[in-house]
Amino acid sequence: MSELKKSLGTLDIIALAFGAMVGWGWVVLAGGWILSAGTWGAMLAFLIGGLAVILIGVTYAELAASMPITGGEHTYTHRALGVNVSFICSWSILFGYFSVVAFEAVALPTVVEYFIPNYNQGYLWTIAGWDVYATWVGVGMLGSIIVTWLNIRGMEVSAWFQKTAVLGILFVGTLLFIGAVLFNPENTNSVQAPAFIAGIGGIMAVIVMVPFMFVGFDVIPQAAEEIDLTRPNIGKFLIVSIIVAVMWYVGIAWSVGTTLPLIQAENSTLATADAMTNAWQGKWAGILLVIGGVLGILSSWNAFLIGGSRLLYAMSKAHMLPAFLGKLHPKYKTPSNAILLIGGLATLAPLFGRKMLVWIVDAGGFGIVIAYSCVAISFLVLRYREPDMVRPFKIPAGKLVGMVTIALSIGLLMLYMPGMPSALTAIEWWIFLGWTVLGIVLYSYARIKYPGISESIMAEELRQLKIVNQLWLKDNPPKR
Repeated sequence: MSELKKSLGTLDIIALAFGAMVGWGWVVLAGGWILSAGTWGAMLAFLIGGLAVILIGVTYAELAASMPITGGEHTYTHRALGVNVSFICSWSILFGYFSVVAFEAVALPTVVEYFIPNYNQGYLWTIAGWDVYATWVGVGMLGSIIVTWLNIRGMEVSAWFQKTAVLGILFVGTLLFIGAVLFNPENTNSVQAPAFIAGIGGIMAVIVMVPFMFVGFDVIPQAAEEIDLTRPNIGKFLIVSIIVAVMWYVGIAWSVGTTLPLIQAENSTLATADAMTNAWQGKWAGILLVIGGVLGILSSWNAFLIGGSRLLYAMSKAHMLPAFLGKLHPKYKTPSNAILLIGGLATLAPLFGRKMLVWIVDAGGFGIVIAYSCVAISFLVLRYREPDMVRPFKIPAGKLVGMVTIALSIGLLMLYMPGMPSALTAIEWWIFLGWTVLGIVLYSYARIKYPGISESIMAEELRQLKIVNQLWLKDNPPKR
């Protein structure tokens, strides 16, 4: 067990996961949902897709409650499938986390353009057709430095920041919903969005996007050792955070579909902000919603930096990565070197422009789905191989849930394959290949330098965990 400080309560973990899942997409993508499926079609897509994500989430919930160790997937897959698969899973999801953190450093200066049009000054260079400016880079770098600093200062500071940001997001979202309830479409001469567009095909077009809108609930297992809750509640509140996110996206889809005419949706770059302006008949409302979007950027940024740094810390402690990444800050008890590495790389991200970061995010999404698949398989393997494993939060019909979750995960993987609407492009495949080669090099180096050490460290960690679990079981005997 590590020396990380327990400082996350109920509201902290809900805010951590919800903030990670919300991000910025609800501000820019909602118009596309309505154009693809209609108002009720988009809502139905999020309900169906949300149920699929909840199924994936319950496997995480059971495993997180059983093995509350920093690193999450890193530990689950090692126990079920061995050290090699553990590295593949961990390295894959680490890419996903890093890609999101890097992209948020690009999203922030992009949003500033809404408040300060044409603020770009000091042309630097063009990458993939995107002009990079010094002022744009400066905003992204400043945001990255602040979020990194908050994370180093301690989980209490990060958690306070996360709760504040999420409260702001919820306030703005509630205001949008109230405005939509009060909105009278007869006040406009434009055609409103119908309930359904393109039938089943339209709903499927939105469902394809749904899983990626919910990426982030898995940051809870990464910080499991810093959660100050009972074992069952870790699992329960992980699922609660997903349910809250489902309700959020359904509410946003309805609100935007109700207040944004079709012609406006077709031409809008920030559809949800325009919907808010319509709902309250004032530009101030749209500006307020974009501020909520900025809070979404910061909350997602913060959550994925927490998740990625804790995973790096766990991999380093297991001698899968260099030892310096496993060092804790002497005062704040945070994995400061891991935070600095991810935060430092993210600080450089704006220098590469927006288009290149979009490629990295797409490739990183593939890594996240690989990790989901590994966890689903691990869940099912442990249900068969260790039926008596201590499970403080045990899912009913676990074997069936495991099989369905594996099928869903494989389905998500297929979405990235050539021929699919959301397939990776050639350059994105090359980026993923480059990350894979880097992982192979680092892992091979660690295996040569520390032969057998990873296995022994993880085995000792699991041995200690089993002792702790038996003590927990003694204090919490199963109800007859």
